[in-house]
Amino acid sequence: MDISVVIPLKDEAESLPELCAWIHRVMEANGWTYEMILIDDGSTDNSWQVIQQLSMQYSTLKGIRFQRNYGKSAALNEGFRHACGEVVITMDADLQDSPDEIPALYQMITTQGYDLVSGWKKKRHDNLLTKNIPSRFFNWVTRRISHIPLHDFNCGLKAYRKKVVKSIEVYGEMHRYIPVIAKWAGFTRIGEKVVEHRPRKYGRSKFGWERFINGFLDLLSIVFVGRFGKRPMHFFGTMGTIAFIFGFAIAVYLTIAKFIFFQYRMTERPIFYLALLAMIIGSQLFLAGFLGELITRNAPERNQYLIEEKLRLE
Repeated sequence: MDISVVIPLKDEAESLPELCAWIHRVMEANGWTYEMILIDDGSTDNSWQVIQQLSMQYSTLKGIRFQRNYGKSAALNEGFRHACGEVVITMDADLQDSPDEIPALYQMITTQGYDLVSGWKKKRHDNLLTKNIPSRFFNWVTRRISHIPLHDFNCGLKAYRKKVVKSIEVYGEMHRYIPVIAKWAGFTRIGEKVVEHRPRKYGRSKFGWERFINGFLDLLSIVFVGRFGKRPMHFFGTMGTIAFIFGFAIAVYLTIAKFIFFQYRMTERPIFYLALLAMIIGSQLFLAGFLGELITRNAPERNQYLIEEKLRLE
């Protein structure tokens, strides 16, 4: 199969018929074999009923329905798990992402050798204060921390080589930083393409201000796990060793001051308690690093979700 189109959605019943018809036209025009995987993330409208109706019209349509809302990351992870195409395209269901961008994204993966291509909505049709400015700030922070030269990490329109989506896990709210996760997994050929950002035609945005705070915390988690997830002793052990040596050096100084220079008693000096605290903290950090080496960082149930129904999927 050439392409899998993975579409997470929540309360997008109005846009689905138009979106599926548009994707079908693009695929037919290019002669590709494809599948559309729609993941209903706990919709409260009739999105699932619309998906079922569309499945009778399009034999290539497959569906997953979550029992409740788990979030976009969970939906993408399930879509990636079931995707069969050599190239996987993700897009939002609100018609702000244009399926007409798919051919160029597909070519960048298949002929230009990219592992991942992220869309860049250079001209956005969003509120300046509530979306555009915060988005630019967080993209700038992410570029600085991750050293990946992308302008729009959070763009839902992306293309992946199949091996990428089968090698990564997306959970929490880390869908914003899939390029960072992919980079830490060893996929460094990451590209960018300017894509059309269309005005929202139906419904309203499902994301609020809290996504920026959560996104920043998730970015720190990704960076930490990416660098030290397989070797926690390198982080905790180093910090613990530094703290212990600092405290021990102070203790040695106080000992010399007492027995050689006959100065104050050790316990009468406030710096003694600083040394004691540093050695205790150092020992605890070292122990945390040692325990981290013995424990797997991934809980086996972290990406298990209650799925109420599936359509044309095992």
